Amino acid sequence: MGHAIEALAAERGHVVICTIDNAEELAAKSATLKAADVAIEFTMPSVAAGNIRYCLEHDIAIVCGTTGWYNDYYELAALCHNRGGAMLTATNFSIGMNIMFAINEHLAQLMSGRKEYKVDITEIHHIHKLDAPSGTAITLREQIEAHKMDCASDASCGLDTNSSTTKEEIPITSIREGEVPGTHTVRYQSEIDTITITHEAHSRKGLALGALMAAEFLRGKKGVFTMTDVINGTKN
Repeated sequence: MGHAIEALAAERGHVVICTIDNAEELAAKSATLKAADVAIEFTMPSVAAGNIRYCLEHDIAIVCGTTGWYNDYYELAALCHNRGGAMLTATNFSIGMNIMFAINEHLAQLMSGRKEYKVDITEIHHIHKLDAPSGTAITLREQIEAHKMDCASDASCGLDTNSSTTKEEIPITSIREGEVPGTHTVRYQSEIDTITITHEAHSRKGLALGALMAAEFLRGKKGVFTMTDVINGTKN
């Protein structure tokens, strides 16, 4: 992702003033990094939260596309607000995938009372991806489950209202093969038919483009943002 973003940044007229691959480089290039308008973070779940914290503490706006660190999200969002910083995070920066998020939300609303349908999610990624399920798949599941929870007290939703469990967790199948950039499918299946929506990335370029659009959006802003803000053109 770093290489894809760097190549596309030049095409869009941006200057990449430094690239950082490890803690030693971060220490050596800290002065240069502080001169950046925006830092773009695509690393690993184990270090992402620390990288975000470093940028916020040094007043560097940051776009983060790493997933698997979201247990620290609210703490870092509070840090961002307290310091008057800027942070934009997303589980997927692809414009097409964010359109699918909107479709998934609407479909989940339509299907929330259809107890004859069972829903599941499949995600396929390259063998180098460290987190499973993907952050994108988790976002899709959370969107669907939010609508199931909206009708948790309604027997028409197909939920056992006499049970202490208000919903069943939607299953996610994670597949790691080859160099697949990312494919996500949501499937609703009944005895009589199946409804599916799928987003298939053909390369990492869509993710890189979205990350750069997010960086362009974030420049000069303060607050905590998502790709929804980018797509909707929110001005703060």
